[in-house]
Amino acid sequence: MFTKDQTVFVLVDVQGKLARIVHDSETIIENLGKLINCLRILDVPIIWLEQYPEGLGPTVEEVAQQLEGLEPIPKMTFSACKTEAFMDALKATERQNVLVTGIETHICVYQTAAELKELNYNVQVVEDAVSSRTLANKQLGLEKMKALGILGTSVEMAIYELLETADAEEFKQILKVIK
Repeated sequence: MFTKDQTVFVLVDVQGKLARIVHDSETIIENLGKLINCLRILDVPIIWLEQYPEGLGPTVEEVAQQLEGLEPIPKMTFSACKTEAFMDALKATERQNVLVTGIETHICVYQTAAELKELNYNVQVVEDAVSSRTLANKQLGLEKMKALGILGTSVEMAIYELLETADAEEFKQILKVIK
């Protein structure tokens, strides 16, 4: 089980034109907004990544506005684990459970999740908050992650797992976001 005090959230490269052309982009962006909003209510640390922002552009506004007060970590590597600033931020959280979302599923999300797993982190990929330009590549990325023992989850499943109980003080706030 992932708990709010042992989990960190990693947002991978939801940027520019690419974020607008991935498979089912509107749903992905909407789901990320809900997820980030709920994670902030639950006080789960967020690590925000951008792949080559000078070339791909900034994180899409609908997502970036949910991240107010945070700064993205720029990277050139496909696996965020090969970027020192990311690893420093991850280690600073002192958490072993990592929820991963973003684009593209079969490239940066896959390579980051695979390397995190290799580094002995417990990794879950939020399947309704990841995408690729094609559905086939999204599915292939998810299949390869599952083959490595990386579990899939969904926005609602992850939030309710972190929340644990309906009598949590955050429950009513979360309900307003999810519904």
